[in-house]
Amino acid sequence: MYKKFIMKNLVIYISPLLILAGCAVVRPGEVGIKQTLGKLSKNVKTQGSIVYNPFVSKVLIASIRTNNLELSLSLPSKEGLSITSQISILYRLEKNKVPDLINNLGLDFEPIISNVFRSASADVCSKFYAKDMHSGMRADIEKAIQVKMADILQDQGIIVESVLMKSIQLPAGLASSIEQKLQAEQDAMRMEFVLQRAKLEAERIIIEAKGTRDAQIILSEGLTEQIIQIRSIEAFSELSKSPNSKVIVTNGKTPFLIDNK
Repeated sequence: MYKKFIMKNLVIYISPLLILAGCAVVRPGEVGIKQTLGKLSKNVKTQGSIVYNPFVSKVLIASIRTNNLELSLSLPSKEGLSITSQISILYRLEKNKVPDLINNLGLDFEPIISNVFRSASADVCSKFYAKDMHSGMRADIEKAIQVKMADILQDQGIIVESVLMKSIQLPAGLASSIEQKLQAEQDAMRMEFVLQRAKLEAERIIIEAKGTRDAQIILSEGLTEQIIQIRSIEAFSELSKSPNSKVIVTNGKTPFLIDNK
């Protein structure tokens, strides 16, 4: 009787624990795959709960969010130089291919992504000069590496979203040469601007001088004997209004002013 009572209580207390032990929770951005006696189920479960027998089964959880793999390595250039770069590889898992991915590569697949990148980057970067990696062609290099990685990894269920070359460290001598070239280009552009400005200023002075000359020609051509007489009368009229004493010498046509001092 006592043994039956103990067994009954054990069942009451142990049953909830077994139920909890046989329940896995799949969070947003994850998928869960049940593995029974070593065999993976093809049924991929998204967010929610999965009930399983903890004695013969378990649930493998994999993230399908975009993940970031950071690498630092030397990349070869076309001229044979080694370029040190910080790399970010953004990738995610294709939901329906997660069981095959686990079967083929397991859940520790980032070293494989790293090795694929090393091979793809060596193949792509060897076609570009070192200075190209430090210029506007960097985006072309990143895209070419991404495409080459996708050719290998996409069939495995790994989608490479982008490859980012965050920092490029050129050899000291090459970096100095590039800086000197850029400085020379800036100096040439500055000198071209100075010359262009001087040319425009010279053209402005020429145009202004031509305008003055043309005005004088027009004025001289329009100074008839009658106009000069009218201007003389106007000048005499204005002088007569002045309160200062003045001596006016004239030939009857045009006035000559002499300061009385």
